[in-house]
Amino acid sequence: MSVGIRRVGSHALLVEADGLEQVLALRGALEADRPRGVRELVAAARTLLVTYDPAVTAHPAVAAAVAEHAAALGPAGQPAPGTPASAEPVGERIVTLAVRYDGEDLSHVAESTGLGVGEVIARHTAPLYTVAFAGFAPGFGYLTGTDPLLRLPRRSEPRTAVPAGSVAVAGGFTGVYPRSSPGGWQLLGTTDAVLWNERRDPPALLAPGSHVRFVPEEPR
Repeated sequence: MSVGIRRVGSHALLVEADGLEQVLALRGALEADRPRGVRELVAAARTLLVTYDPAVTAHPAVAAAVAEHAAALGPAGQPAPGTPASAEPVGERIVTLAVRYDGEDLSHVAESTGLGVGEVIARHTAPLYTVAFAGFAPGFGYLTGTDPLLRLPRRSEPRTAVPAGSVAVAGGFTGVYPRSSPGGWQLLGTTDAVLWNERRDPPALLAPGSHVRFVPEEPR
């Protein structure tokens, strides 16, 4: 897998990949065999920020380790032929969220996809999702694994206020709004789960690398 690596400040580097699939594959490889001195691996749609302890290691050593792990992955982020698989998969934490499928856009999503409402719910609850990265607001995770038929664009007119706990899809991702905020994603339902709590360790319920499963519950 080909990547670009550049220095960021005095104790970080930014890895630029072709897409999210490659970013997640590289993050997984580095998590499974973390280079000496590396502190954090922060993924985004096409980049991976790697921070390190400058008292333990230096930019050249970290960059070389990252490049070595990237070279061991094929173009799509799969291990290159002859490369041993890691002993354990990364991100085994699974968060189960009960969802009331009562979202304002549920009927619109069903109409847009040519599916019945029940089929939309079934397709949304079937996958085991992965939190690819966080952003937009504290506690908001971008979840990959959304059924291809539910990968819809954002609304043409965003809402000025989306209720906290709203479960939504847009652009190939599923997300849960941790607090009331403006937003343009397609709303499928709501959950009572607390996505962000500063008194919790970690504060975010949906941490990058963890898995998420949605289960339906009866609307109130």
